[in-house]
Amino acid sequence: MNAHRLFSLRPNLPRPSISEMALWITGVLPLVFLALLIAALATIAPARAADVACHGENLLVVMEKEKPEELARIRAEAAKVPNGQGIFWKIEKEGLKPSYLLGTMHVTDPRVLTMPSGAREAAGAADVVVIESDEILDEQKAAASLLMHPELTMFTDGKSVKDHLPAEDLARLESGLKQRGLSLGAVAKMKPWILASFVALPACEVSRKAAGASFLDKQIAEDAVKAGKPIAGLETLVEQLEAMADLPVDFHFKALIETIELGDKMEDVIETMTELYLAGDIGMTMPMLKAVAPTAPGEDESAYAAFETRIVRDRNLVMADGSKQHLEKGNAFIAVGALHLPGDEGLVELIRKQGYTVTQIDG
Repeated sequence: MNAHRLFSLRPNLPRPSISEMALWITGVLPLVFLALLIAALATIAPARAADVACHGENLLVVMEKEKPEELARIRAEAAKVPNGQGIFWKIEKEGLKPSYLLGTMHVTDPRVLTMPSGAREAAGAADVVVIESDEILDEQKAAASLLMHPELTMFTDGKSVKDHLPAEDLARLESGLKQRGLSLGAVAKMKPWILASFVALPACEVSRKAAGASFLDKQIAEDAVKAGKPIAGLETLVEQLEAMADLPVDFHFKALIETIELGDKMEDVIETMTELYLAGDIGMTMPMLKAVAPTAPGEDESAYAAFETRIVRDRNLVMADGSKQHLEKGNAFIAVGALHLPGDEGLVELIRKQGYTVTQIDG
């Protein structure tokens, strides 16, 4: 993840820019696709050492020293976010064993893998572990589903990214890909939102994943399998890919170029998102992103509307609906991207609307 506020639910605040939405997409990158992304890296890029160092800096620490007034504004915006504090929640209803909801970050960072106090124990005691997609445990099944829908990830009309971008933007893209050990020719047939994922992930994160490290959600699922627990998914691979591919293609290309233009700042953004996640300050992320990628004049309203519907609201509703059968039995452990938790239509509030008491249990 990551970028954890549902934009439409704060009408008093400015809408996000394309850059901000690109960063949000990085944060909510579907789990199954994340696994396939790393598999693709293994086939088209040289193996990288697992000890590539991360160099990101917490932008809020810098801001506290250099722009304290702006930081105060960001904190004020974050305070308005419903359920913007906390990544670990207890779900209760009379007559049922408590269930638990963990907001995750789809990274292999050892700090994130530690999990908040009590979360590992709750997962270990649960009758079922529920994640965004259980297909992360079966790469062959995931790959088969992908092959059946090539139009979701690749240009199938004989064109490539080279046919959609001017020479100047192609040069930027090529440079950004080279920093990830990729050549433009090797990935030119891929849709722009996939290419944006390549260039958005910090080199250290790509390195750890390519070396076989599990991101948090997969680690939770793997531990459950080892313990003989049933695993359930809330979305299918195709549903996740369709949500991304349904966005206007022009939005994807603009997001791709703007992500590249952030350059080394991406590592700082990811580090800041990680530290906010570890502190449970989920509601701080969107105000932070607005400061990093301010809204440009003339942003496409239709692109925003499509993004809001397909990536945020629709998926939250699918997750809430899919959680019902498990919550009704009690003693479930649900782990989804922390980006899906906050807001009036975030998963915490949607579960409350099902008649449950949902209480933050982390600091």
